[in-house]
Amino acid sequence: MKIDEIKAEMARTQKNKATSGHLGLLKAKIARLKREELLGKSKSGPAGEGFDVSKTGDARVGMIGFPSVGKSTLLSKLTVTKSEAAGYEFTTLTCIPGNLMYKGTKIQLLDLPGIIEGAKDGKGRGRQVIGVARTCDLILLVLDCSKPLTHKKIIENELEGFGIRLNKEAPNISIVKKKTGGIHIIKAAKQTHLSDDTIKRICKEYKYVSCEITLRQDCEIDDIVDAVDGRIVYAPCIFVLNMIDKISIEELDILANIPHVVPVSSGEEWNFDMLKEEIWEHLQLTRVYTKPKGQLPDYNEPVVLRKDQKKVADLCARIHRNLLGNLKYAWVWGKSVKHQPQKVGKEHILEDEDIVQIIKKC
Repeated sequence: MKIDEIKAEMARTQKNKATSGHLGLLKAKIARLKREELLGKSKSGPAGEGFDVSKTGDARVGMIGFPSVGKSTLLSKLTVTKSEAAGYEFTTLTCIPGNLMYKGTKIQLLDLPGIIEGAKDGKGRGRQVIGVARTCDLILLVLDCSKPLTHKKIIENELEGFGIRLNKEAPNISIVKKKTGGIHIIKAAKQTHLSDDTIKRICKEYKYVSCEITLRQDCEIDDIVDAVDGRIVYAPCIFVLNMIDKISIEELDILANIPHVVPVSSGEEWNFDMLKEEIWEHLQLTRVYTKPKGQLPDYNEPVVLRKDQKKVADLCARIHRNLLGNLKYAWVWGKSVKHQPQKVGKEHILEDEDIVQIIKKC
């Protein structure tokens, strides 16, 4: 059944409690077909000139927005990279990387070509742009604040259609595939939206015929679909309202109340310090200073850990692949311990600017 046919059937179906399961399954079918088409084509299609950019630095941040919203100027002002900027649309036609140095870390900043409505359906270079966005640790959605904020909704919709969820947590659902036994549902939380039959039919739509699915929250259709899809990206996002020199203070006060918003003027270099700090806060990086035995800590070259890799074991892996196997214990100074220093094991979770001395086995 094609997407248009499924939509037509949904339009014909009355919405009530009795049909909710059927409508949910149709919605799951549409989501599967769209993602197979979009993500499948993006994997097999050409990357495009300037889009095959290797990851460097401690984190990757992508700037997305409509044409001529000031992304190129931001890149030029925040990094040492010069990205062409002009007073006409589509100045940037490739992905241009630059490095933002902040608090001892190197953050790769990507100036992506402007996207247009319908990007997720292949218009412009949207698939390439959004494909790169899926690899980013943080997205800066750059908006011209003198234009309607409907642009924000349009871009969010484009990213949603390509499996990118902005400022959202992954549903608290775990799925374990089994060889036999059918679909077994474990409800760790009361389910008020979906029946067991609907959940099982969605699982089967995504080829999960034998599995154990554990629901730790009250789930809706989209939660189950995202969990079984397995290709969804959950990315933090900052909405950069650029060109604030064009609007009044009263208008700025209203816009500044939107969550995750940072108002700036790339031309006048207003509010850059706040933008850099918000980038740092959203990335949730952890700087760890290593201390060789009998020496002072190395404050010039911190080891930078990502938000989901903050254990002593992760630190060892970053320093050398064989270090963890030789770890005996570690001495830690800093906010993560009560005593200065404190002896810890490989599972200890480090905090920003901790000092660590690794003790190896004899």
